[in-house]
Amino acid sequence: MLLIPFVYTLGSYLRRPNKREWIQFAFQFNNKVGLEIGGPSSFFKPGNVLPIYVFAKQVDVANFSSETVWEGTITEGYNYNYYKNKTGFQFISEATNLSKIKNNNYDFLLSCHSLEHIANPIKALFEWKRILKPKGKLVIVLPFKATTFDNARPFTRFDHLIADYKNNVDETDTTHFEEIINLHDGSKELDYKGQDELSERLAKNEKIRCAHHHVFDEKTVVEMLNYVGFKVIKQETLHQFNLVTLAELTE
Repeated sequence: MLLIPFVYTLGSYLRRPNKREWIQFAFQFNNKVGLEIGGPSSFFKPGNVLPIYVFAKQVDVANFSSETVWEGTITEGYNYNYYKNKTGFQFISEATNLSKIKNNNYDFLLSCHSLEHIANPIKALFEWKRILKPKGKLVIVLPFKATTFDNARPFTRFDHLIADYKNNVDETDTTHFEEIINLHDGSKELDYKGQDELSERLAKNEKIRCAHHHVFDEKTVVEMLNYVGFKVIKQETLHQFNLVTLAELTE
């Protein structure tokens, strides 16, 4: 554990009573090893409400491609620098296929604004469950619909997610693209260039993964996690933009 970030987090804990429960939860990751899907994420750094990077022994990561619009060019190997001099292993793997990782390998899994980019979220959750140890913890951060560019879109129904899982939907799926184009609130997106540019992005989504396939509410997130075998510990909207769910494997 790095001393300065720890002291900074302790100060935040003492000064900000509203953050104490979250920081206490983050401390449960002390000396634990986990995997993040699509990181790194500022949400888990010191200064935020869930500073897991401060406490964790190591965080590895899985990104779907060696070239992404968020990380640029990356290579597989022990080169994932997620905070200061803390380094983990970078996997180039789909979130729904982590076959490079053995069963029951990690203490926890983090996902910050990534599950909405996955066409088959329940398939992903079952894969994440596979690589977690018994009682392993899961942190999912999703966009809070009302304050994002998805605000006019309907919430995805749980039965639709189940159908996607049973039909083994993959990243070629375009089911929601017309809805995205018609209901996208460009005023909530930085540097929005209009529907034509949005359509171009969606046309190459299999490669760049910018689409929000699904829009989640609290109830559907709980239903998904229960279906896969997780128990929800805490769920809250933070900073107006983030629907945060903390869960634990039930077995």
